[in-house]
Amino acid sequence: MPRLMHGVQLTGHGGPEKLIWNEAIPVPAPAAGEVLVRVLAAGVNNTDINTRVGWYAKEVSAATNDVEAEIESGGWGGALRFPRIQGGDLCGEVVSVGAGVCGFERGMRVTCPINQPMPTADNPMYFEALGSERDGAFAEFCCVSSAQLYDVSDAPLSDTEIGAMPCAFGTALNLLARAGVAEGDQVLITGGSGGVGLAAAQLARQRGAHVTAVSAKTKADAVLEAGAEQVIGRDEWPPQDQFSVVIDVVGGSAFSSLLDALRPGGRLATSGAIAGPVVSTDLRTVYLKDLTIFGCTYQSPENFAELVSLIRAGAIRPMVSQTYPLREIARAQSDFISKRYPGKLVLLP
Repeated sequence: MPRLMHGVQLTGHGGPEKLIWNEAIPVPAPAAGEVLVRVLAAGVNNTDINTRVGWYAKEVSAATNDVEAEIESGGWGGALRFPRIQGGDLCGEVVSVGAGVCGFERGMRVTCPINQPMPTADNPMYFEALGSERDGAFAEFCCVSSAQLYDVSDAPLSDTEIGAMPCAFGTALNLLARAGVAEGDQVLITGGSGGVGLAAAQLARQRGAHVTAVSAKTKADAVLEAGAEQVIGRDEWPPQDQFSVVIDVVGGSAFSSLLDALRPGGRLATSGAIAGPVVSTDLRTVYLKDLTIFGCTYQSPENFAELVSLIRAGAIRPMVSQTYPLREIARAQSDFISKRYPGKLVLLP
């Protein structure tokens, strides 16, 4: 084993200049109960950029791309410890294990959830995010608790494809589960051409739902291929009272129209607000239509275990539009922010 590794360190909240390439990062040693993993692929996610710019700070009310203020405490749970290695999507191979670890052998291909459940007596939904509270996958190696790792050695997907799935597909599966999406549901999905949107369309169709997605019309083919039956343009207003479920990862000024689009008794599940976290709506719409709104961040172990079963069966597959050497993370994030490509972008250490 080498003593040092290369990787990208986030040195503070701000622009891409806060991402520093370092070829002399000490290789972490697995503590008791941990596994040292060689990173094979790591997807780019909006949460990486949100964390970098400090978007999670309460004083920020703008869209992700419009954050300009200098933020001191902008991580999931408040202040982060810098430097931090980001990267919540992981496909890797086992290198070594810490004391007390069983069931993992050198060379085994593994993945893990980005939001790692660690319940406490005061908060049974507490979790730590890989790449936020814990160093993540934007380096050659990372350490992960063995309780959070899953064997995907036999999955009929490439390392790059698996490295694109934990955040997008884990989030999408959680949104659908919380909203109770089932056969016959009419589902409206925002951000339809993004990683979560495409995953949600694919998974919703597997459940027998009928999917309409909101997306740029230039990416409609990718959205339809993922499972949507219809695509609504971003500048179009969704029809009122048509959908039993809305899956939203966009937020922003269009949020109230999503509630109008729901039928009486409808459900909305939200897990993102790239267009803006502060929304305006009419509460009468919520209670007069008997709507239910689910906020979805915590993901249960059962949620990710179900995802792994689908991965190992080859029942789902992400769209990976581009790959980049890890050193080109700034270019990858720029392409991600511009929405240049549908689906996922993946970094290769």
